[in-house]
Amino acid sequence: MTGQFEGKVGLITGAASGIGAALAQLAASEGVAGLALLDCNRDGLEAVAADLRCPVVLAALDVGSAEAWQTFEQDIADRFGGLDFALANAGIGHAMAPIAELDPDDWQRVISVNLTGAFLTARTALRLMNDGGSIVLVASSMAVKASPNTAGYGASKAALLQLAKIAALEAAPRGIRVNAISFGGVETPLFRGHDFFNALIVQSGSERAAFDALADRTPLKRYASADEAAGLIAFLMSDVAAQVTGTNFIADAGMTL
Repeated sequence: MTGQFEGKVGLITGAASGIGAALAQLAASEGVAGLALLDCNRDGLEAVAADLRCPVVLAALDVGSAEAWQTFEQDIADRFGGLDFALANAGIGHAMAPIAELDPDDWQRVISVNLTGAFLTARTALRLMNDGGSIVLVASSMAVKASPNTAGYGASKAALLQLAKIAALEAAPRGIRVNAISFGGVETPLFRGHDFFNALIVQSGSERAAFDALADRTPLKRYASADEAAGLIAFLMSDVAAQVTGTNFIADAGMTL
């Protein structure tokens, strides 16, 4: 898979940190021809872009806003013409409450970012993608494993699995592959937005210890790093996975066993 991104153009959402930033850095290191990067965190997005030695188009916007995507899609088309790969990675894990107590506005926000955002990413990607391209949607083990207080997050990620299947079927005549990837745990800034994780940091003494405590619940006793997650996504986008489409690729350290 060495150099698989050379000369290609990609779209990455949630690119300001974590998995999105790691894939952007990997693609740039392999000679990507250009990257379209999206995140709501403008400062983080610009910081990532500053370290990339490739042409970039940036968009600091709400991934769930169809209106904002219209402008971004045109910017991508004007700058690069088309796309060869896309990662729908933007996501939030808010609205952690029992269903009976879940605020509908919190529910809607999670659905807007995690599901509508992925739909809009896939929509633009399919409209601009060259034949033979590849799209990956970042789902979660929570898409198939029920856990209390995660209705919004779990439902949004479960819907991504079906979205990937439908997109794969529609795109197959053009040789475009679409897959979902479900991580169990990746050490990203997403966790810092949760009260339970911040409490675990206080209890365990450090963020490192908090991640170790969470990972201890998995059979392999570890979470993935952002770079490892990016490597698995790169595999799904590579020619090595040329026969893989419409799947849910599970990489969860055995969490769903």
